[in-house]
Amino acid sequence: MKKIRVLLNGLIRENPVLVLVLGTCPTLATSTSVKNAVGMGLAATFVLLGSNVVISMLKKIVPDKVRIPCFIVVIATFVTIVSMLLQAFVPPLYSALGIYLPLIVVNCIILGRAEMFASKNPVLDSALDGIGMGLGFTLTLFMMSSIREIIGSGTWMGIKLYSGIQPMSIVTLAPGGFFVFGCLVALVNAITKGRVRKKQKNGCAGCPSAAVCNGEEKGECQA
Repeated sequence: MKKIRVLLNGLIRENPVLVLVLGTCPTLATSTSVKNAVGMGLAATFVLLGSNVVISMLKKIVPDKVRIPCFIVVIATFVTIVSMLLQAFVPPLYSALGIYLPLIVVNCIILGRAEMFASKNPVLDSALDGIGMGLGFTLTLFMMSSIREIIGSGTWMGIKLYSGIQPMSIVTLAPGGFFVFGCLVALVNAITKGRVRKKQKNGCAGCPSAAVCNGEEKGECQA
């Protein structure tokens, strides 16, 4: 049951976009088209899975003082692999994702899971966490892109759905992206009745980075 819980955490309870509010930039930028969004989601899932596994395997070898640079090198390696594969086999998707593909290296979802989970847990748990978070990210991108493409362009996966009705092109722009994003966050809160994340007390315990911050021990953390 623990393994299943780790896998499913990323779908709703700790959804990286709708709950943890990470990776907002690529989410808004690539969710204008379902094809691009799913491509970005699968690419990020591949990098999450690979980097989590490798970082978990190396957690006892990498010195604590240089762990972040080492994590970035591992993540950059997998991003390079997925970029080369897309460029070789899916050139249109590679061109459409553009700069957002190499920016996966500094995606806070991937680096955050490496620091918060993979560096502290066994390989299998880290792999399941990477898959779960990747699927949660992909699912969110799929929902957002479906809404934005259908309403904003009148198509879905490039297939024209209706004619005679002027699409609301603003939905494919930044304001529409933020609006859809906000609606989905509100929907998740409504479905879960706001209990997705347990309320924490103020101060260090209420900070998302409390688990990796030594400020409380050193007396440096400010509420």
